[in-house]
Amino acid sequence: MQDHVTPRRVVILGGGFAGLFAARALRRSPVAVTVVDRRAHHLFQPLLYQCASGILSEGQIAQPLRGVLRRHHNVRCVLAEATDVDTGARLVHARRPDGGDLRLPYDDLIVAVGMRQSYFGHDEFAAHAPGMKTLDDALEVRRRIYRAFEMAETAADDRERREWLTFALVGGGPTGVELAGQIREIAGHTLDREFQRIDSANARVLLFEGSDAVLGAFGPRLAHRAARTLTDLGVELRLGTRVTDIDERGLSVRGQDGTTTRVAARTVLWTAGVEAPPVIAALARATGAKQDRAGRVLVEPDLTVPGHPEIRVTGDVMSLNRLPGLAEVAMQSGAYAGRVVRHSVEGRTKQPKPFKYLDLGSAAYIARGRAVVKAGPLHLSGLPGWLVWLFVHLAFLTGFRSRMGAVLSWAVVFVTGSRRERAFNLPEAGASAGRAATPQASAPPP
Repeated sequence: MQDHVTPRRVVILGGGFAGLFAARALRRSPVAVTVVDRRAHHLFQPLLYQCASGILSEGQIAQPLRGVLRRHHNVRCVLAEATDVDTGARLVHARRPDGGDLRLPYDDLIVAVGMRQSYFGHDEFAAHAPGMKTLDDALEVRRRIYRAFEMAETAADDRERREWLTFALVGGGPTGVELAGQIREIAGHTLDREFQRIDSANARVLLFEGSDAVLGAFGPRLAHRAARTLTDLGVELRLGTRVTDIDERGLSVRGQDGTTTRVAARTVLWTAGVEAPPVIAALARATGAKQDRAGRVLVEPDLTVPGHPEIRVTGDVMSLNRLPGLAEVAMQSGAYAGRVVRHSVEGRTKQPKPFKYLDLGSAAYIARGRAVVKAGPLHLSGLPGWLVWLFVHLAFLTGFRSRMGAVLSWAVVFVTGSRRERAFNLPEAGASAGRAATPQASAPPP
């Protein structure tokens, strides 16, 4: 067995769900853990859309990473972005926010960096259609949603007013469905009677999806119920469509018959597609590991990279048995990786059992009192689905303050439709209304 520096050095890339649960599994182990993340907070990514729509504040879905791990005395947090891995020297190369370089030696490496937004080769779309992977994204989406109503109020003519009151969302997965439902509730309830020149309830919400169903992963039955709920709310579903162009005035979409249609919409939001961040490509080059179409690393049953038993890939960036990119997968795989390292340090020589995912189901919140939940044979929708959704998300929110704050915020929204987290900033005079952005690396479910 190779000699290691004492204590054994474990580097975890990413402070999302996978990285956090890996660090927690090593809490009482005689190891030195370094958690590297480009952001100083742990983000509850499944609730980003609620921050964007004004239900929850940033502090209710994001907790300081150092605060979350403050009782883990063997854990060191480093604010930096991993850029490369030297497998021969067992070094992680990282870049600090000021551009400075870091070299972090490791004996065990747990990769949990999460996925970033993918624009399917059209990164120029990002300036006009922000995604929903980071806290910055959520605040940008909030700004665009509420700004649109303000701009419609002072529009020069009916045409401009209609454009500002048209919201186009690209992608019919959980994030797209949840955000579409929230915008309709904002228009029909939250902003009711707040404007003098416009009726916010007249806002159009269009949801574009390339397949023939929204929430296709939930199965035909729940997908149908979700589509019916969205339609009842006033969301216009445009299924079987592909976006071919986006600019500051709208988007062009191609239908199944091959015809291209122009849709005028001043607010376009991107909720489709993810890809692995650049460090995963660097890891694959260094190890010879294979990647799937989205850039995920194909791993062994024990989550190791083939030929490198000291490197484990977890969460959204691992490709194993077609496991979905869910928070539960990230949590369980991160905890598994941490336990395996702990057992190795403790001298357990038995070969670890393959990682086995316990499917806890999937859930999507559509509107007040309406959600869909799929957990094995259990399929729920409407109020029962919403109650299960509520329990599951409360269970996984980090911190007592976050749970209590979320409960109070949800109660206010459920009873009154009011949203208190509606503050947003506008660009300085002369600045472009669109955000010149490129896809950002995400940090879980972390």
